[in-house]
Amino acid sequence: MRVRRPMRLLGFLVAGTLLAGCGSEAPSEVPAVDALVGFYDQRSGVWPTTGWWNSANALTAVTDFMLTSGDRRYQWVVENTWTQKRNAAQGNFINELIDDTGWWALAWIRAYDLTGESRYLDTARTGIDFMWQHADDTCGGGLWWTVNRTYKNAITNQLFVKAAAELGRRLSGEAGASYVDRAVQVWDWFEASGMINDDLLINDGLNAGTCRNNGQTTWTYNQGVVLGALVALEQATGREEYLERARELADASTDAEALHVDDVLTEPCEDSGCGIDAPSFKGIYVRNLGELNRALEDHPYSDYLVDQATTAYEHDRTDDNQYGLHWGGPVAFVSAATQQSAVDLLVAAQPVDEPEESSPEPSP
Repeated sequence: MRVRRPMRLLGFLVAGTLLAGCGSEAPSEVPAVDALVGFYDQRSGVWPTTGWWNSANALTAVTDFMLTSGDRRYQWVVENTWTQKRNAAQGNFINELIDDTGWWALAWIRAYDLTGESRYLDTARTGIDFMWQHADDTCGGGLWWTVNRTYKNAITNQLFVKAAAELGRRLSGEAGASYVDRAVQVWDWFEASGMINDDLLINDGLNAGTCRNNGQTTWTYNQGVVLGALVALEQATGREEYLERARELADASTDAEALHVDDVLTEPCEDSGCGIDAPSFKGIYVRNLGELNRALEDHPYSDYLVDQATTAYEHDRTDDNQYGLHWGGPVAFVSAATQQSAVDLLVAAQPVDEPEESSPEPSP
C-alpha cells in the first residue's frame, strides 16, 4: 500500500481571490475552463489539438463545470458542437469505434442535464442503441470494441453500462427500464469476465482466443469509468451493492503504486507524451472518482482529489493557466486533452457541498 503524504496548507491567488485552508479547498477551476475553451475551434465544433473522442471528453468537462458551478458562460459551446458535428462520421456522433460512440453519448446526456433539451438525449439514445447492436454471446457476452468485432475490451463495456444506466434513469416507463436492464446485464458479464485482476485493477481487455484477461496496461481511465458506471447503476436501481463495489475498486486504484509516482497520478506512457489518446485518461479517472465521492456519504476521496489538484496547480500550470501532461511537473505536451484532464481534476476537487443542478424530469 502506498503511504500518502500529508496534505499541505493551501494558499493560492486565483482569479484575484485568495484561497486558504488546511487541505479542504482546491484551486479554482474557472481559469482552467477558460483556457480549455481557448483551445476550441468554433468553426469545426471540436478541439483541433486532440482527437475526435477526446473532444467529447473536453465537451463533458466544460459541461460538468457548468452543471456544478451554475456558470452558464459556455453553453454556446454545447450547442455549436452539436450543430457543427451531428452529421460527422456516420451521423449522430456514431462511428466504427464503439467506445467513441459511448463517449459522445455521455457528453450528450450531460448536455441534456444542462439544458433540458430533448435533442441531446435523443442523440445519446441513438448512440447507445448503436452500441447495443454490437453486443453478442462471444466470451459469454459483452460489447465489441469496433464494428469489425475482433476485440472485447474494458472501456467499451464500462461506457455502455454507464451510458445505458444514465439514459434509463432519464427515460420513463418501460423504455427507461429496458436500458437499465441492459446496463445490469453488461455489468454482470463484465464483473465475471476476469478483466478485474487480483489487485482490483482493470486490464485492457480479453484475449480473442481464450476470452481471458490479456494482462495489458491498467490505464487510469479503465479504473475510472467503472466507478461512474457503478454510481449510475446504483442511482438507476437503488441497489447499494454497486456503491460498495465501487468503493472497493476506488480504494485499490487510489492506493495503487502502478498508477502513481511520488503519490501523483501518472500514466505509464508519460515519458513519451502518451500520443493523442492517453492524455485524456487521468481526467476521465478523476471525473468518475469525483462522481463516486459525491455519491458516498463520507466523501472518502476528497483529500485525494484536492491533493492531486493542488499538485497540478503548483507544478503543471503556465501563466496562461494551461496544463500539461505531468501533474507533478514539468509542464509539457500541452494540448486540449491535457487541459481537459486538468479541468476534470479541478472540477472533481471542488467542495462536495456546492449546489448541483438536479436532472430534468424523465422524458417519455
